[in-house]
Amino acid sequence: MINEMNSIADVRKWLMQFRLVVYTKDRSVDLDLMEEEVREAHAAGLMEQKMYQQALLIIKHEKNKLLDR
Repeated sequence: MINEMNSIADVRKWLMQFRLVVYTKDRSVDLDLMEEEVREAHAAGLMEQKMYQQALLIIKHEKNKLLDR
């Protein structure tokens, strides 16, 4: 089980624990879907606050990298 998130790969691995695979061939849409799933997991009590915040920061960072291209 993943206890800490440091990269988008960690976010993907965490989601895969629940058989959730996010891949649409559009990186921006993938990030939006991952963010939505992370928010829902937190609301359902499946994710601790610290991991939730880390995951959202990682996703936000990845979105910003896309915008900088």
